[in-house]
Amino acid sequence: MAESGAKHKKAEDLRELLRVAEGGPVDLTAYDTRAAPGGPEDRSAALTAVTKLGTDLADLQERLFAASTAGDRRRVLLVLQGMDTSGKGGTIKHVIGFCNPSGCRVRAFKAPTPEERAHPFLWRIEQALPHPGELGIFDRSHYEDVLVARVRELAPRDEIERRYAEINRFEQSLADDGTTVIKCFLHISYEEQRSRLLKRLDRPDKHWKFSPSDIDDRALWPAFQKAYEIALERCSTPSAPWYVIPGDRKWYRNWVVGRLLVEHLRALDPQYPKADFDVEECRARLLSG
Repeated sequence: MAESGAKHKKAEDLRELLRVAEGGPVDLTAYDTRAAPGGPEDRSAALTAVTKLGTDLADLQERLFAASTAGDRRRVLLVLQGMDTSGKGGTIKHVIGFCNPSGCRVRAFKAPTPEERAHPFLWRIEQALPHPGELGIFDRSHYEDVLVARVRELAPRDEIERRYAEINRFEQSLADDGTTVIKCFLHISYEEQRSRLLKRLDRPDKHWKFSPSDIDDRALWPAFQKAYEIALERCSTPSAPWYVIPGDRKWYRNWVVGRLLVEHLRALDPQYPKADFDVEECRARLLSG
């Protein structure tokens, strides 16, 4: 997606601007990973905007959580996918960090455990879903089972092909049960990943995040890009669309994910429940005591 083609779009169009079109082919090489469509002019403006978004996000998240105490079953699930170093953890730190932890459910999905492998691939996802009123965040997700599994041939190809439709049915069931699903692909370039990996090597406090296998995995970059294109194409639906987030500029990545969350929560418009007691009577009792 060329930035110049999106400059006329306003920020309030983000859900349409970054959304993957349903049914059409996806070519990730056509997306500029350094673009900032609909976003602030520069890093300084973005940092200011993220702080404002954080205030709005915290308020909306509290309202969502409060509404659940009166029976509102709605919840939000943010799915973050991307290549290594794409910024899934950074997004959680800089965006979700504004929220009240008691209303959030964060889960990072690693390689399946022996117990998880003994169940259907969606089983471990179901155990981590947000409860009513919660904001759930997935650092990686069920899409690993059509991404890593496809690239590394961890399952028969016909089984992987069946999983796309299974994922769509699963996400539709979530939407039907009151879950707003927001899926963000944090799209970085091959060169940007190299730069970020080198920075990890430069800093002893980041060595724990580095593995020599990260270098080996870069040889699989084209295969992973193809796997992502297939997943984005087949699993961007009206109930659970995919958004491609240009990720080379961290400030834009943080702003746009925050903005998407706020836009979706505003559309839900959760309300504080009305008091089920006599407010004035309670006030009088307190003042008289």
